[in-house]
Amino acid sequence: MQSRRTFLYTGLSTAMGASLAAQEDPQRPIVTTVFNVVVPVVVQDKDGNFVNGLEAKDFTLYDNKMAQDIRMDVSFVPISMVVAVQANDVVEPLLGSIKKIGPLIEGLVLGQQGEAAILKFDHRIEVLQEFTNDGKLFTQALEKIKPGSTTSAMIDSVFQATRMLRRRPSNQRRVLLLIAETQDKGSEGRLREALLEAQFGNIQIYSVNINRAVTKLLQKPQAPRPSPMPPGARPLPPGAPMTPNTVDQLTGYGNVLPVFVEIFTQVKGVFVSNPLEVFTEYTGGRQYSFLSLKSLEQVIAQIGEELHSQYLLSYSPNEKVKLAGGWHDILVDVAKPALKVRTRRGYWMAANPL
Repeated sequence: MQSRRTFLYTGLSTAMGASLAAQEDPQRPIVTTVFNVVVPVVVQDKDGNFVNGLEAKDFTLYDNKMAQDIRMDVSFVPISMVVAVQANDVVEPLLGSIKKIGPLIEGLVLGQQGEAAILKFDHRIEVLQEFTNDGKLFTQALEKIKPGSTTSAMIDSVFQATRMLRRRPSNQRRVLLLIAETQDKGSEGRLREALLEAQFGNIQIYSVNINRAVTKLLQKPQAPRPSPMPPGARPLPPGAPMTPNTVDQLTGYGNVLPVFVEIFTQVKGVFVSNPLEVFTEYTGGRQYSFLSLKSLEQVIAQIGEELHSQYLLSYSPNEKVKLAGGWHDILVDVAKPALKVRTRRGYWMAANPL
């Protein structure tokens, strides 16, 4: 009788035995689905340098505090990446820098066997380029990005990118690179559901954060609204001319106001979950930020170096772990001292009664 084993590289699956149909028909192959959790791991020394050359025996992985039997993929695994770019009106001053990262992503991140797709989003989500390994097509798609509306459906773009990546071959590493502000404006989907979809697809999310205070400073000012009060109704120093310009200068009205509003929003935002932080922390990715083209180039280089320095650990949870539904904590230890380990914090799964 023929036997075949199918591995699902997702964050959610169930273990299945031989089907009744296979028992009835001896010629039908038995299909066994094995729940396989893939855990990308970054190891750095005390100076922040990536540590290479470790073996599977150097790692101990715990799922809900239970040690697991792990395997390590030592072969090169090609990358499938979706680059999602916020393209509303506030990022217009920075789009010139973002459009120049095409060759960097091709050379430093994807390599010869990788592939990338591009989508942009404001209140709409548009795929500018399906998956390709052609750097010329990728760069041309970036050049098509133009600023749009005032909203930015970042969470909805994660849903779209996740659907695209889950259709890629299971032997590809799935990565989402978000170039966006840390604030969602106008998504219909919910953060929790988007995160679960990314985990089920075994997708790592990296973010290149666009500083909202900087975009406010660089944003083209809108035409000021006429003041409801005539110039003569505002108290001014003796001898100052009663003109609209001097009133604005002395009372603080004008284009400076949005900057202070944004600073106040960021201070209050300390107490509010940052969607990009949630996405990166719980998928094993990382947050970066940039202020100029040079710093953006450095960020892309760092992401590429990290992706190519990761260890890919995988395991099939033991029977005790499968019984526990809900959130599963993942902890990875390295036998060698003074090394720092970073990986995904865990995954969610339904209970699998035996």
